[in-house]
Amino acid sequence: MKVNDIKVSVGVNNFQNACFEENDRTIDYESSRNLSYSEIISITHGLNVISEFYDVISVASTNAIGICAVSLGKMQEEALMSVIDSNPIDFLSSTITLSKEVDSEIVKMLKNTNLVVAPNFTKNALEYLNTHEIGYVTIKTPMKDYKKYLSNEIKETPLGTLTQAPNLSDLNKDSFKVVSKVKPTVEQIEDAVFAWKVAKHTLSQAIVIAKDLKTNAIAQGLHSASVEYALDYSCERSKDAILASDLPLTLHDVNVAAQGRVGLIIVPSVTREILSAADKFNISVITTGFTNALF
Repeated sequence: MKVNDIKVSVGVNNFQNACFEENDRTIDYESSRNLSYSEIISITHGLNVISEFYDVISVASTNAIGICAVSLGKMQEEALMSVIDSNPIDFLSSTITLSKEVDSEIVKMLKNTNLVVAPNFTKNALEYLNTHEIGYVTIKTPMKDYKKYLSNEIKETPLGTLTQAPNLSDLNKDSFKVVSKVKPTVEQIEDAVFAWKVAKHTLSQAIVIAKDLKTNAIAQGLHSASVEYALDYSCERSKDAILASDLPLTLHDVNVAAQGRVGLIIVPSVTREILSAADKFNISVITTGFTNALF
């Protein structure tokens, strides 16, 4: 089913009308069936975050609310298993977006409640998807070009129409700084970059706990409770992990991170008080020089 054949007549709730139109920034893709309003939002979340990792093997689990889990791996099976392990409950009905061609071994790990999105599918994978009635979307626009299609963000409010440019921020070697006494390992820095890029596409105030290039917990939109929620969910997996925050942390947040035995914090900026607390607990700190709040 090509883009101009897709119809959306119902919104998030059955009593809300909705419509779907192509525009000059619509990417080239095909869907095996009509997509719901929520599915289009979920697919967009998946493509947004996977576009950060298009050149490696990456997998994301998303829903209409946002990102459920993300993982990179040497093999797709490894990355998908990490995503399932990170958030098994939300996986059951989530959209699964992959950066590379999908084979039959991957689709056999999916449920008919999943929707799978990828640049391509092998013949055997398509046969399995069709036989088991698993919805799929083929993204024909190269993922390396995906960000070129991002449009201005528009929000209609009773006060007027808000418009802003898409978030095309990226880490800069001049603003990306290790500011703590304890210096991170190469692996920790790689995890920090990964976690920061995931946090970029979550709702504010986002906290991402990550280790070994996979998310262990994602908290978003919870404000002051985000750190505690993420660390409680991550549990033992927070030991020596990375904590990424799209906004500066409070002293309480650092104390909670220390209790969770977090190894490194990556944030837009820190005060002397926050840095002193991190040094006290032997936590490495990286500052990026800019916020990534999405709201």
